[in-house]
Amino acid sequence: MVTLQVNGESYELFIEAKKTLLEALREDLGLTGTKEVCDLGTCGACTVLLNNKPVLSCLILAVACKGKEIITIEGLRQGETLHPLQNSFIQHGAIQCGMCTPGMILSAKALLDENPHPTEIEVRRAISGNLCRCTGYVKIVDAILAVSQEELKTQEA
Repeated sequence: MVTLQVNGESYELFIEAKKTLLEALREDLGLTGTKEVCDLGTCGACTVLLNNKPVLSCLILAVACKGKEIITIEGLRQGETLHPLQNSFIQHGAIQCGMCTPGMILSAKALLDENPHPTEIEVRRAISGNLCRCTGYVKIVDAILAVSQEELKTQEA
């Protein structure tokens, strides 16, 4: 039995020692927003936040996450209100097939939590582990920078 803290909730689960965090999230908790794409740690689609740091959930054993806070894409929404990054991705057309989107958004959240006003180069570096086959990254970078700029406007007001 392992207790996992996911999106602010505590879950007591029987988890096999070899089960990855990705498998536990999708199969045991039904949190399918975390995408399973390459299963090799090369695409970033399975990115979640572990103690506020982006990690590839396909490479981490679920039992190793005991006592750590896990945030998935489902954990960003507050009730019916989407997170500003989720809204910005929609508004900027940064979503195509959607497979990379959860990992991109969580990598961006980790960046903006650490550095609320990154440069374009810093944004590109932060999402460099997340591959997208559809958008060419321009709209994704624009969406992330827009959240940063909106935060700056809010502080100045």
